[in-house]
Amino acid sequence: MADPKGFLTTPREEWPRRPVRERVRDWDEVYVPGALLPIISKQADRCMDCGIPFCHDACPLGNLIPEWNDLVSREDWRAASDRLHATNNFPEFTGRLCPAPCEAGCVLAINQPAVTIKNVEVAIADRAWEDGFTPPRPPDRLSGKTVAVIGSGPTGLAAAQQLTRAGHTVAVYERADRVGGLLRYGIPAFKMEKRHLDRRLDQMRAEGTKFRTSTSVGEDIGAAELRARYDAVVIATGATAWRELDVPGCELAGIHQAMEYLPLADRVCEGDLEVSPLSAAGRHVVIVGGGDTGADCLGTAVREGAASVTQLDIYPLPEMERDEDVEPWPTYPKIYRLSAAHEEARDLRTAPAADADARLFAASTLRFTGDEAGHVRGLHLVEVDERRRPRPGTGRTLPADLVLLALGFSGPDRHDGLIDQLGLAVEPRGTIARGPDFETNVPGVYAAGDAARGQSLIVWAIAEGRAVAAAVDRRLTGAERLPTPIGPYDRPMTA
Repeated sequence: MADPKGFLTTPREEWPRRPVRERVRDWDEVYVPGALLPIISKQADRCMDCGIPFCHDACPLGNLIPEWNDLVSREDWRAASDRLHATNNFPEFTGRLCPAPCEAGCVLAINQPAVTIKNVEVAIADRAWEDGFTPPRPPDRLSGKTVAVIGSGPTGLAAAQQLTRAGHTVAVYERADRVGGLLRYGIPAFKMEKRHLDRRLDQMRAEGTKFRTSTSVGEDIGAAELRARYDAVVIATGATAWRELDVPGCELAGIHQAMEYLPLADRVCEGDLEVSPLSAAGRHVVIVGGGDTGADCLGTAVREGAASVTQLDIYPLPEMERDEDVEPWPTYPKIYRLSAAHEEARDLRTAPAADADARLFAASTLRFTGDEAGHVRGLHLVEVDERRRPRPGTGRTLPADLVLLALGFSGPDRHDGLIDQLGLAVEPRGTIARGPDFETNVPGVYAAGDAARGQSLIVWAIAEGRAVAAAVDRRLTGAERLPTPIGPYDRPMTA
């Protein structure tokens, strides 16, 4: 604890964002380059080095937050990087993409703004790369064991890196043409530029991890054949079976899933396309779904030059502060949060009829209507109460040339045949069933991440990858050598 009075004398200060009208003209990250380091040491001083640091429990990775806060306040960046990477393979990802449940669990947050844990984390990660503190760590010797990891999102990458560093020969199979899963084709570049992903992948290749792209297991290669080739298989395909909206008019052209829309914008940034075939340019866009994926669609549509963008959230407008009776500290509260995309929509007035920024809260879609050519032109909605019952007399119609459905995911996609070919047991909700050691009903086949847990946060995905790697390593070596941050049945802290 470098400054015992830091939490009393230093106010919270966050990484400033670039001006809205500047940043919506490009796809670069929204934050002011170089503006974080000058403020971060003082912000780390606000950490109280609590006797019982609840931020540890709030983060499934078990990040050693007070330790690296103290090291940053002393500007010992190498030691801070060592402590950060001890629990997190990819802090440059989580520091940009995680909603920071650790800050909700910060003891200071009981009666003051929390420590800027997320900002400190990304500052350490970026400084570590700049100063060369993250060289490849290939194993001293190989075990002679082989592991296939199916899926290259954060779970698959974390599992692959842990197992490679443990000495196993690991091949990652990815059905897309590039590695990264939703980190590559799903997360917009303005939230995380792909150079951060590419840099980490180069490190993994130098350590010995092999990547097989454009390979769909179950289609391009049989799942049983793959299982026969390797000593163990880890399924980390994510939860990509999206939820549909079954209302009249849903068959009209111009209604698309968010994960049909977002990857095309990413491909434009990658240079594969000049213009997205689903571009929002000049169109009236309505996004159905109030979560982070919907916000990603919002920021993307704004950058593409939409005529208007409105986001519908079926939940009521959240309160500005935590309701201690319903969501007491240290749980992660549902409060009003203004993401970069919502700030842009608010300042640019993309949705004049919205309740706040670009969002209509407590709004439920009734039906879509279209023109004679069968293209969507309007979305009819109604306000609902807390039990999602329609409020009489609240119906309205929004112009809609492009509708994006961001309603979440129910489990892994089964169209590739992977689950059926292996004969994997499936939970009633559609996720892959597994036992206490992450192993499925098929010996030697493990399931981790959203494919088994269900849709969750990036920190849970990385924690799952680290934990399943430990389980596989135990099976292959008979020893406890890798950390297990979580179990397969652990869940976020709730009231």
